[in-house]
Amino acid sequence: MAQKNSTFTDRIMFAASVALVGWVVPGGGYFLVRQKKKAAAVFVSLTVLFIAGLYIGSIGVVDRVNSIWWYYPQMVFSPVVAFIGNITASGDFPVYGKPAEIGQLYTGLAGLLNLICIFKASAVALHGDGVFDEESSTNRAAGKGKK
Repeated sequence: MAQKNSTFTDRIMFAASVALVGWVVPGGGYFLVRQKKKAAAVFVSLTVLFIAGLYIGSIGVVDRVNSIWWYYPQMVFSPVVAFIGNITASGDFPVYGKPAEIGQLYTGLAGLLNLICIFKASAVALHGDGVFDEESSTNRAAGKGKK
């Protein structure tokens, strides 16, 4: 977590690194800002959602050639999607019908949810998590602060 006395540039660099780690590993940004339970919950839920989409529609749902508009939100999930996209670029994994649509929906939704988590973890890294420091919380408990 960024310190209160750190410069604004340092906090921006930390927030950028949190965003990068959050993109590489879903939930990794929360891990860097010391919210380990939230990081684990995000990692497990988004990974299960993405893998469910791959299971429903096969890896052919990650198609950077024919379904480019689905590929963009899928790519926000993780750079692993680029690796899967290179495998499926040959076209040997055709997917048709409802399973393809549902698989694309699941994988795209996992990417967009990860985007929200990246923004939130970066905001926590930049501005703090909203928890008061010890001095102000003890003052409030003693009735000396604003209510």
